[in-house]
Amino acid sequence: MEEQSGSSKWAYRGRTISVRVDPVHVGPLNTVREVVVRVPAVGVIAETASHDVVMIRQYRWAVAASLWELPAGKVDPGESAADAARRELREETGYEARNWSLAKEIYPSPGYTDEKIYLYYATDLQKTEAEPEADEDIVTSLWSPERVRQVLQSATPFNGIAYAGLLWWLCRTAL
Repeated sequence: MEEQSGSSKWAYRGRTISVRVDPVHVGPLNTVREVVVRVPAVGVIAETASHDVVMIRQYRWAVAASLWELPAGKVDPGESAADAARRELREETGYEARNWSLAKEIYPSPGYTDEKIYLYYATDLQKTEAEPEADEDIVTSLWSPERVRQVLQSATPFNGIAYAGLLWWLCRTAL
């Protein structure tokens, strides 16, 4: 069992992430844990009436590649996760949904970050106009269950939040 053994120190405080260094005891060993602190985020598994899922493709600077993803984004201060999910779906894809449910809460990489992702399932979609941020260049596509299976089974690098959300989507009726 790990226990904190002193005061945390901030190594970095940024707009999107911060890094906290925590001194800890792990049994007889004294060490530190470096934690990337991040605001919560949301991902949206939006299913059309024809049972396709709404996907987006955008360039990600950190990995120097364009990736297929679920509509997603951070929860703004004072905003609920559910409201953030509605906002992100509309902004990035132009879709709005009448039916919403929380599908899953995930920690994408708890070995070094406290980031929590709320995955929402949205149905009964209506298409409106997308409102992406000025620095977002987004392509939207509808994926059939067959395409989802094909992409998830391939060795192509893929967004981890989308991977988890799409697996949930495929499994929800498989049992």
